[in-house]
Order: sequence, then structure tokens, then C-alpha cells
Amino acid sequence: MSICAHCEVRACSSDEEITAPSSCPMRQDRWLDKAKKAYEEEGNRRLAQLAAHIEKTGYRRWTRLEEIGRFCGKAGYQRVGLAFCSGLRREARIVARFLAKMDLNVVSVMCKAGSVDKRCAGISEEDIMRPDEFEAMCNSIGQAELLNEEETEFNIVLGLCVGHDSLFLKYSEAPCTVLAAKDRVLGHNPLAAVYLSESYYRPLHEAPGEDGD
Repeated sequence: MSICAHCEVRACSSDEEITAPSSCPMRQDRWLDKAKKAYEEEGNRRLAQLAAHIEKTGYRRWTRLEEIGRFCGKAGYQRVGLAFCSGLRREARIVARFLAKMDLNVVSVMCKAGSVDKRCAGISEEDIMRPDEFEAMCNSIGQAELLNEEETEFNIVLGLCVGHDSLFLKYSEAPCTVLAAKDRVLGHNPLAAVYLSESYYRPLHEAPGEDGD
């Protein structure tokens, strides 16, 4: 089992003779051989090259939004999808305008598109915000399928819920990136809990009770 998050050696970041810990995934090369072979595929190779170019050129200069716009431009993408949460409509409008100014054709779709009742997915009344009333579900599969039909070349995820984003990424035919992750408590800045884990958010990292509190 790989436990890179706890490694202090970082043998993978150097070409020097460094003894990797016993848990290091580099001691097992089957997965690495598969990855290297995958980079030989033209599409994967192109994305890796573009990512490296954007990383170096915009290092400590460009925001993530700028990086995404420039990445799309460098890749030659013209039709870009924006899958966003209904709670981030204002942000989505700003993002779409920014990308349009970079000569990108933006196809945007909100999570509630289709007005599909949550019960269609077998969601129980106890997990519905307003029981006994119609409640549109976050239709992330629908978002992906719409963008697939629109033949977008690259898709951007903006604030989809945990799990909903998973379904979108699963069904999107175009490569994707995430502009922002949903965090209703921390203003969509999930890492704030990590940065404050030794102070204000220390209780957050204690074992939760049965009800999640």
C-alpha cells in the first residue's frame, strides 16, 4: 500500500542514489511501466507537454483561472465546457466572460439543468432538503452528457458537490480540470481547514460521531 503522504525521503524527486522506504511505490514498477507507456499516446503526450509549458511559463505569475484560459489557448481548443453549481451562478458568469475574452467559445451548463426530481435517483425523503416537495437534483451526469453532445474539447468544473463532481468526471468525454471545489463552510477554499488544522480547525480532524458531528 502506497503511503506517499507520510514520506520524508522523496526519492522520486531526485535522480540520485537515494534508498526509497519499503512502502515506496517505486519499488513496484508495474504501474510505472503502464504510466510511461500511456505517455506515448499522442493525446496524453500533448496534454503533459502543455501542462509543463503552462507550469513553467506562469509559475507564480498566473492565477488558476488564467492558467486554464492560457492552457486552452495553447492547446488550440475553441469550444470549452463550464459545468457549474447553481450556488455559483455569479462566479460562473464572470468565468464565462473571462474565457470569452480569451477567444474561447464557452458552453455553460448548471447543475439543476433538466429539472430532474431527486427521487428519480432513488434518493430517500430523509435526504431531501424539503421533504414531500419537488426538489431538483444536481444532475451532473446530465451536465456531462449535454457537453458531450455539444462536442466540447475541454471541460471546466466549478463548484460541483462531492460525488456530483465524481459523476461528471466519470461521464465527460472531454478532458477536464477543476477551477474550484465546493466548500459551503469555507467559501469554497477547502484547504483552509488543512492550513488551520493545528489551531482553529483542530476539532475538525478528530473522529466524528455517528451523526457526523
